[in-house]
Amino acid sequence: MKFKILIIPIVLLLIILYSAAYTIDETEQVVITQFGESIGEPKTEPGLYFKIPIIQNANVFPKNLLEWDGDAGQVPTRDKTFIYVDTFARWRIVDALKFFETVNSVIGGMARLDDIIDPAVRNLITSYPLLETVRNSNRELDTFEVGVGHVQDERHLGTVKTGRSLIIKKVLEQAQPKVTDFGIELVDVQIKRLNYVEQVRNSVYQRMIAERKQIAEKFRSEGQGEARKIEGNQEKDLKRIRSEAYREAQEIMGKADAKSTAIYAKAYNRDPLFYSFLKSLEVYEKAVDKKTSLILSTDSDFLRYFKDYKIENE
Repeated sequence: MKFKILIIPIVLLLIILYSAAYTIDETEQVVITQFGESIGEPKTEPGLYFKIPIIQNANVFPKNLLEWDGDAGQVPTRDKTFIYVDTFARWRIVDALKFFETVNSVIGGMARLDDIIDPAVRNLITSYPLLETVRNSNRELDTFEVGVGHVQDERHLGTVKTGRSLIIKKVLEQAQPKVTDFGIELVDVQIKRLNYVEQVRNSVYQRMIAERKQIAEKFRSEGQGEARKIEGNQEKDLKRIRSEAYREAQEIMGKADAKSTAIYAKAYNRDPLFYSFLKSLEVYEKAVDKKTSLILSTDSDFLRYFKDYKIENE
């Protein structure tokens, strides 16, 4: 019976000690509150700590970097170009006591960052033209595409005087003093994504299509010109080949005729009467056919070789 009586106080003591003890790791910091009011300085070092059970509460806040992701919104630039801007930021709680007293929780801190960072981004982007938001410097673009060079040369993009990096730096400088009052340090703000609104995007696509059509037409005209040039060269070569072939054929025919004439002359010189007979037969062949009618006297030399011709019976 005495043993049971001793166990009860021991158990109660253990429960009280368990509820009074709490630990903090390297990524945490704690603010102790008593009846809802903060007391003492925040506990930021890792280790084992104690509080009054039931009366006091340990409010744990992260000590490492936290992420803030803004909502994408439509923002006009100074040159009246509407774009969608999606930003994000990295922040941390540097004064847990002030953070607890002002925003109370991480969700409350996110809401305050929404109210501070989004307007700062909008104010800075609307103060500069689109070129300043999308580019950091005036370096030459290294996006080479065959046939686009002459189009890009005609479209001067302008000169970057500030650049996106400095705009984001100004956003950070504008927002930081406002979040300090909440015990927050804004480490970095960046633009996650930029895009045209639908109306502007459609006009950009149409311009890109027109440029590609212009490039395609340029290629077609150059190809047609090259084709005409090739066809002209082929026609020129064909005429030259035909002319040379005709000249060579005529030379061969001339040489053959000269050779045959020489052979005929050599043969006919041996028998002039036979030569005269052959030539007369050639004339008969060309001048007389089935439809030819001739009226000749008996003294004509044209048919002299037929005068003494007789058909002998077999």
